[in-house]
Amino acid sequence: MSVLRKYARMVGMDERAWQRHANPWSVWTRFAAVPAAILAIWSRTWIGWWALAPLALVIAWLWWNPHVFAPVEKPVAWSSLGIYGERMWVADRSSMPPGFDVVQRFWTIGTLSGLVLLVWGLVALAVWPTIFGATIIVYGQLWRIDRLGIAYGNAEGR
Repeated sequence: MSVLRKYARMVGMDERAWQRHANPWSVWTRFAAVPAAILAIWSRTWIGWWALAPLALVIAWLWWNPHVFAPVEKPVAWSSLGIYGERMWVADRSSMPPGFDVVQRFWTIGTLSGLVLLVWGLVALAVWPTIFGATIIVYGQLWRIDRLGIAYGNAEGR
């Protein structure tokens, strides 16, 4: 069984789900979930344990998102190319350009540092680490999608 099939089975995504996941609306609405999740967690100060309800909605949306939008069979949009690149990377890391794993480690370190700041800000209810942490995470994901899209385009001869 290929790595892609194992990963797809693990996250509950078949070929069609990946194509839906690559829809630009799917990509951008997942990014919109970041401030929604932050607001849901921050709302604990206003609504107490009821804050779990909006947080559960955000989590449910993130799970349901790859199944909602129309599939993209031929990627053209920047975000679609990036998701197809992600699929390519998950399926066969050897198909990626030389040095890609090193860059992937930098993204991981950056994302983890952003996550630490974000969690700190949300626990302490501090605005600057919350916003800065979320910004680092989103910026890192945008950069990652861009690089994956370029790698996919190069592999496809674009």
